Amino acid sequence: MLRALLYILPLALTIFAFIDCLNTPEEEAKHLPKIAWVFIILLFWIVGPIVWLAAGKTRQVPGGGRTPSEWSRGRGTWVAPDDNPDFLKSLKDDDKKDEALLKDWEADLRRREEEIKRREGNTGPEDSTPPAAP
Repeated sequence: MLRALLYILPLALTIFAFIDCLNTPEEEAKHLPKIAWVFIILLFWIVGPIVWLAAGKTRQVPGGGRTPSEWSRGRGTWVAPDDNPDFLKSLKDDDKKDEALLKDWEADLRRREEEIKRREGNTGPEDSTPPAAP
């Protein structure tokens, strides 16, 4: 079991560092281009991932003076939707759009109902009886 752990932990560290490097934007990679970091991580099995995690990318402390809207755009830690002013504003905008659409549908429905009533009012009782079957 211990022998398997000696292979699994470095492998997991390598996979984590590799995925982290691939997901890191090019401008956040420090000292070397991102492609060089990928090769270092993959070629130097244990040392490469540790060096990447220690010095490979710029790491930011949470709450580094950013506004909540910047956090919600993927530049920081995840923010709950009810704490995100951009998300709340988008909900209000969606509500306004939905209300306008609903009003349009209601107006169209009223117009169609009036049109049907007008057609029924124009036809007399002689027109409303179905024709006799032969």
